[in-house]
Order: sequence, then structure tokens, then C-alpha cells
Amino acid sequence: MKIKMILPALTEAKSPYWRPIKYSLFPPLGLATLAAYCNDDDDINLQDEHVEELTIDDEPDLVVIQVYITNAFGAYKLADHYRKKGAYVCLGGLHVTSLPGEAAPHADTIFLGPGEESWPRFLKDFRDGNAAKMYTSNERTLVNIPPLRRDLIKRHLYFVPNSIVVTRGCPHHCDFCYKDAFFEGGRTFYTQQVDDALAEIDRLPGKHLYFLDDHLLGNQRFAGALFEGMKGMGRVFQGASTVDAILRGDIIEKAAEAGMRSVFIGFETLSNNNLLQSNKRQNLGKDYEAAIKRLHSLGIMINGSFVFGLDDDDKDVFKRTVDWGVNNGLTTATYHILTPYPGTRLFKQMEAEGRILHRQWDLYDTRQVVYKTKALSAAELKEGYDWAYNSFYSWGNITKASLQHNNLKHILKHFAYAGGWKKFEPVWNFFIKTQILNKTLPVLEGVLSKVNNKNNLKQNVQPFPAIA
Repeated sequence: MKIKMILPALTEAKSPYWRPIKYSLFPPLGLATLAAYCNDDDDINLQDEHVEELTIDDEPDLVVIQVYITNAFGAYKLADHYRKKGAYVCLGGLHVTSLPGEAAPHADTIFLGPGEESWPRFLKDFRDGNAAKMYTSNERTLVNIPPLRRDLIKRHLYFVPNSIVVTRGCPHHCDFCYKDAFFEGGRTFYTQQVDDALAEIDRLPGKHLYFLDDHLLGNQRFAGALFEGMKGMGRVFQGASTVDAILRGDIIEKAAEAGMRSVFIGFETLSNNNLLQSNKRQNLGKDYEAAIKRLHSLGIMINGSFVFGLDDDDKDVFKRTVDWGVNNGLTTATYHILTPYPGTRLFKQMEAEGRILHRQWDLYDTRQVVYKTKALSAAELKEGYDWAYNSFYSWGNITKASLQHNNLKHILKHFAYAGGWKKFEPVWNFFIKTQILNKTLPVLEGVLSKVNNKNNLKQNVQPFPAIA
């Protein structure tokens, strides 16, 4: 059977203002995970439109398209195109789960929630000639799942091709989180078996790993065993965590010993009122600066995530947030305009209040204002968001943030990482167009090399929990 798997480009990835490097960082793994359940003699073509032009003049028997909110309209056009050609079309992903009624007219079958259990069920039904119109995730487990089909991934087109996912979901339930809606109706956070995760890591060539998990430290027993098993592998890796997990037990020390050199943290806001309104209770009462100092003492760089436009934000929130990030030595910052994704509690609340401005999903990219604001006008919010990015990544603030560290190697790493990420766009574009981006990976591995600080911080350690 000829199977075509497509990840259409996000709308923002095709705009004149997009940063090609941002969408060439690592391969998404959802479709390659599903491909592992197909038969050995199936002819599978997997295409990621972020890094290659789609070929749509082919004649597959089965087409599978992964749908996010800002690629939804493009995904529907592709689906309609292939259905007209006689292909059987499946749609799944975050947006399909949130709005199944919108997606269903464009597909023969739609999938709600994660696919590790529903996809193989569909394949059996499809081969038997009695596939259903909709499949819902009934059982959620990563026990004994087959190794994903990395042979289908065009590794040379990505900067860091060793992306990996060892968990699903998140133990927390923030009101604005798109993925929380995806896992609704079943287990919302679960892990692989440690031995399976270590075997997947062992299969990956090279040194660098990029964990795409929403919360790599979310189950600390699992994470502790994973990091223990990774010791001695000689890996360097990046992943995501919460402030709460970093402050608990000694799991972050274990992560650093295993090779963690950079971590993504959702600080989101410096306002307790905003945290309460967003149900981000895991951040309430947590000492952000203590977590930052602990990470810096371990030589771990920080990518801080922040949301602007929450109801408690005022006109000073942009400067206050940027200054705080710079003064605390955050290596990089990711800013977002609050976006009420369909399926989330935030969307339902704003819809009930009449605050949703439109349903032009291609504008729901966290860079546009798509709802009626309160304390800030829409123009103030958009201008402040743009200013925050420009200010944080000015050479002056990159230098100032770098100098917050007390270790010369960490200062130089910070400056190289932040400056290289934001200030050399023409160079990145050249690497991408000439398809030599992956050959620059040793430079990143060098920047992520270990920093030896004399005094690691282990103060104010909280009790060791199973979930953090």
C-alpha cells in the first residue's frame, strides 16, 4: 500500500517575516510514530513542508495529514485535493481533536487524541474494508510501542535531527494550554518504560538530543531513572521543565550530570493574579530566582517563556518582564500574545464572555491579538510584544544578560548562544538553502559543553515527589 504522510507548514512559517531556522530546528515525530505501525511492505512517503516542497502530483492509496491550528486551512485544501484524486484521507492532531465537526467534512476518517492505540485499530479496519469515520483514543500507554520510523525522516534538513519524546502530555492543566485539550477524556500524562526510552536514545547517532516532551521532569521517578541510565552515554541534551520540578529534590542535578545543558521553562507571568486566572498553580508561591540560580550553578542555560495580554497586565508589563529576564541572566526568551485556542478552558470562557474576535485560525499564532483585551488595547499589546523581542535581543541586553554569570565560560556560552540564535539570520538562511545546516551541529554541541561551577546550589530543597 502506498501511504503519504504530511505535516503541512504552519501559516506563520510561510509568511515574509518567518525565521527559517526556527522551523528547521528538529523533526516533529508524530507521523514517524504512526508509521511504525504500518506493514513492512507499505511504501511510505513522509513530508514536512517546513523543510521541503510538497509533491502533490502523486497517487497514494492512503493520506495522513497532521493538523495544527495555523495549518488547518492548508491541511483541509490538501485533504480535499487528495480525496478528489481517489485517495483515502485521514486527519488527526490537536486541531482535529478540538474541532472535529470542522475537520470531518474534509476527511474519510478523523482521529481524536493521541494515536498509539487508535491508529493500529484503524489500520486493521481499513485493510478489512470497514474503517470508521472517527477513532477516539481509548487506552493510553507507551508500553511496548514500536520504535518510530526514523528512516523516513530527512535528517540532513534539520539542525538537530535527534529529537525524541519519552512521555506524553503534562501533569498540569493550564487554562490556555492547547495540548491539555488534546489529552482530555483519558490519561493526560504518561511515560515510556525507562528501558525503552534508553534503547531509543542508544539508537540515535551523534551526541546531541532534543527532548520534545512538554515536561521532561514531570514524573520525577521516571526522569531520575532515565538520567541515571544516561550517565556515561556522553550526551548533551535540551528539554522542558517547570519551576516547581527544578526546586524539588535533586532531579535537576541528576539531569545536569546526565548531560542537560539547556532547559525551557514556562514562567509565563510575574503576576500571581495572572497565575491564578490561568490555573497555572504549579508556579504559585515558587521562587523563580532561586530556580534560576540553581540552574546557573549547574551550568544549564534557560529559555524562559512568557505570555502577554493576561487580564492583570498593564502597560509596564513588557519592560518589567524584559528587564527581569535580562537581570536574571536568561539566555533566551520566548514571548507570546495570549491566544485562546479552541478546546481550551480559556477559549470557552472568552467565548461565553463574547471576547473572541474571529475564527481565522491562521492568525492564532501567538503573534496576533485575536480576542477583546481588557487593561491593554489590542494595539498596545501588539506593540509591546514586538518591543519585548527587539529589546531582549538587542546587543546591549544580550551582553548585560551574559554578564550576570560568575563563570567566564558560562558568560561566553550565553553570549554565543543568544547572539547566534537571533543575530545571524542571513547565515542561517544560507546554511538552510545549501542544505548544510546539520553540518553546523558540532558548533552547538561545543556551546552546550559542560560548565564547571565551584559552588552548586542545593538550598531550599523541597521533598521528592512522584509528580512535579
